[in-house]
Amino acid sequence: MTTSHETTPVLSLPTAAARAAVVAGGVLAAASALMSWTWTADFPGDLTYYGSPAGLQWLALVGGLLTVLLALAAARVPGLRWLSPSGSNNGVLFAAVGTLAVCWYAVIAIAAELGGLANLDPGGWVAGVGSLLAVAGALGLPLDRRTTVRRPAERWWAYAVAAAALLVYFGLDQGWLLHAIPVGVQPILTENTWFFLALPGLLAVLRLWLLLDGWTRIGRIERRRPAARALPSWAEILVITAVFAVGLGAADFGISTEYGELFIGFLLLVAAATAALNASGAVGRLAELTTRHRAVTTGAAFAAAAAFPFTQGSDTYVLIGVNILIFATVALGLNVVVGLAGLLDLGYVAFLGVGAYAAALVSGSPFSAFRGVHLPFPLAALVGALAALVFGVVIGAPTLRLRGDYLAIVTLGFGEIFRIAMNNLDGSSGPSLTNGPNGIAAIPDVNLFGFDFGQPHDVLGLHLGKFGNYLLLMLVATAIVVTVFGRVANSRIGRAWVAIREDETAAEAMGINGFRVKLIAFALGATLAGLAGAVQAHVASAVSPDQYQFAGAVPPNSAFLLAAVILGGMGTISGPLVGAALLFLIPAKLQFLQSYQLLAFGVALILLMRFRPEGLIAGRRQQLEFHEADAELPAQAAPIDDVPTKAGA
Repeated sequence: MTTSHETTPVLSLPTAAARAAVVAGGVLAAASALMSWTWTADFPGDLTYYGSPAGLQWLALVGGLLTVLLALAAARVPGLRWLSPSGSNNGVLFAAVGTLAVCWYAVIAIAAELGGLANLDPGGWVAGVGSLLAVAGALGLPLDRRTTVRRPAERWWAYAVAAAALLVYFGLDQGWLLHAIPVGVQPILTENTWFFLALPGLLAVLRLWLLLDGWTRIGRIERRRPAARALPSWAEILVITAVFAVGLGAADFGISTEYGELFIGFLLLVAAATAALNASGAVGRLAELTTRHRAVTTGAAFAAAAAFPFTQGSDTYVLIGVNILIFATVALGLNVVVGLAGLLDLGYVAFLGVGAYAAALVSGSPFSAFRGVHLPFPLAALVGALAALVFGVVIGAPTLRLRGDYLAIVTLGFGEIFRIAMNNLDGSSGPSLTNGPNGIAAIPDVNLFGFDFGQPHDVLGLHLGKFGNYLLLMLVATAIVVTVFGRVANSRIGRAWVAIREDETAAEAMGINGFRVKLIAFALGATLAGLAGAVQAHVASAVSPDQYQFAGAVPPNSAFLLAAVILGGMGTISGPLVGAALLFLIPAKLQFLQSYQLLAFGVALILLMRFRPEGLIAGRRQQLEFHEADAELPAQAAPIDDVPTKAGA
């Protein structure tokens, strides 16, 4: 019987020496965090102190320690074997590469921003050398590799494009090319010369990646994991709790990063650590535990999210958490339409706007057309949800007999019609209802049972600000949406949605009323978006038409929500939540990306469809659909993650 994989090292080194190099390199990288990396405080984070890690040094410390622990766990050191159930050294390599990326990113950033490598102190050099030593040692360990690899064909046009881009860059930089460019186009090109330098760089990186892939041949781990030692239920629950506590700490660090360099380093380390723990089998083993204790897992997840505002000293980052929950909840509602029913809705953000406007009109705002109406928040939220439901039925009834691109065009038109209508209902272009482009401002804060969400409170001696109150409120709304999604997706109607999505003709031949089923999906998705919109209106204290576009630099918008569903994983609960969190947090932390958000979305989708078409988080059935059926896949933590999806549905 032939196999497509083997367990061999990339570099011919004695296994003991290679493992010693990994451990030594990881220790050096971690120890460098206690040393000065640069002599001046001009670099963000002030990396000039000894014995006091700061900024990127914390990431080097975590990456180095993770590399050492995984190396010892893969060597089956007693007490650490739980960290590497698969026994594979691939996780060691991924952790070492992540540490290398963080350390050398810091070294290059220091040299670029301060003017050369002369600005590095001993700690920077120790971090760079240690991380290189760890990667070299990891390449000398027995790794799970493919026996064959497809060699990339030479693309002459890629070299031509790179050469042309460099020619345009130098022509614009020196000015001699401007004479051949129309005057109206010149500002666009001169303000974006970086693109003509980044394009050949991207092609070079892609080529280098293909060459490295052909050399290392890192492949999938095919060996079966040994059965886990049975633990008492209390011990398994304690493990789940500890994992969510660590996750809360990581989320707090990522959201609280104060400058772009630190956030980029954080993303590099998180990506590498996730790949390392997945390859080591720790993620799969954790999934088995969460499958056995679903109720505990759900409770721990919401408890960790509820604890987040208590870890913050100000409301600045808590507001980011509130917005992430709002957009993640709306993305989960869109997942009903796109992920389960397979209906491509490009105007979904309009339902968010319907809920927000409806709630704003009846919440007692002095700028509302119904100034005398001031409903309690539960009733205002119900009005927003019902208004979105009505619009969902009204829009869906005449349009859901369309399929594919035609349905997408109609929903895109509805989204734009909603925004334009809200602009025109100002008493001049149309009836006086929404104040036109000025929107509805001064929406009162939520007040439930005497608890004013707009005022800070002390809970058990811990301070909770305004946005902390709204984060807890949004958690309740998220829990409602998650519960509804989970129950419906595993019901008879949910299975009918999946059947319609996979093959509508075959489903109708089996007796499913396709139009009715799709209309229910459209209405339910709109209702969930309307509920989130009601909360959003009170959090922002105002609504205006420019918040609800198809695409824009600032979410929410339909493109953002659709990208969150596809990137996270269609048809799952956790996928849209993670996708929305990443797509909101990355532009918020990296300000330069806001002007190029659609470009970044496009690149991310291309890479995802190429390397992980099932999304970042996918269930067993999604993985079986997109990968080989005989692949051994870990158990999943949620039953809905077993709903099959199809790329591009």
